[in-house]
Amino acid sequence: MSSSPQEITQIVTESGISKAAKSFGSLFVLGILAGAYIAFASEGSTMAAFNLLAVPNTYGLGRCLAGAIFPGGLMLVIIAGGELFTGNTMMLLPLAKRKITLAALLRNWSIVYTGNFIGSVFVAYLIYCSGQLHAGNDILKSVTIQIAAAKCHYSFSEAFCLGILCNWLVCLAVWMAAGAKDTTGKIFAVFFPIWLFITSGFEHSVANMYYIPAGLFALNTPFTTNFPSEAVMLYKDAFVIALNHSHIIQTEMLPSLTWMNFFIANLIPVTLGNIVGGGIFTALAYGYCYRKA
Repeated sequence: MSSSPQEITQIVTESGISKAAKSFGSLFVLGILAGAYIAFASEGSTMAAFNLLAVPNTYGLGRCLAGAIFPGGLMLVIIAGGELFTGNTMMLLPLAKRKITLAALLRNWSIVYTGNFIGSVFVAYLIYCSGQLHAGNDILKSVTIQIAAAKCHYSFSEAFCLGILCNWLVCLAVWMAAGAKDTTGKIFAVFFPIWLFITSGFEHSVANMYYIPAGLFALNTPFTTNFPSEAVMLYKDAFVIALNHSHIIQTEMLPSLTWMNFFIANLIPVTLGNIVGGGIFTALAYGYCYRKA
């Protein structure tokens, strides 16, 4: 059993009103938790798929496997509880209905976004400190750097469009989960849209709060394995390794991997795209269609 689209529209509206009224402390802590949950999903999906992602012939299969792992993060947010900025973009719906004020919307977004950032980067730092990046004879480290560098190498318009596509699917997952009557229904509602977004390679601002800092931390982690490699070169105090041509870090992308580019080239355009994809293409679109109901 699930709610009708008209009923979901009302559920999402009421949820947005409730989110706008939450205290600073609740929003902040729940934001940190949600950021950590998405970081767990990001880390786990990369760990599961890094060997496939390292080889061009199996890259698509690696994306598919990563996509099957990643939905666990949003399941934790929805079922265990958390405040996730990308889902909260749908608060544009109660704003459009004049149920909340713009000030309340921006207050929620700023607190939750900051909490998400802290939670995600904290998990990335713990992964760095744990030594887990050396898994698979340091191939995980190489893949982590490559993922982060590629995300910082997009143009503004590319990152913006990928952000729209991502949060369109993410908010559809949240939208359908809101209409599910039980936990099993919520799990299935989340799984398939999130699997699709990760497999497609779209850009999620909160997930990138893990992926890119993890890559930046990895640059400061020396390789521990003696590879029978074709090429080894020193870059930013870290070895960049091409392992028998099976995994080659695209060195032309590496200069893009900086903290400055993390914010300017990725986080800003992806965040704006996420707002459009979730707030406009999902929440406001359905709100318009079912406004009379």
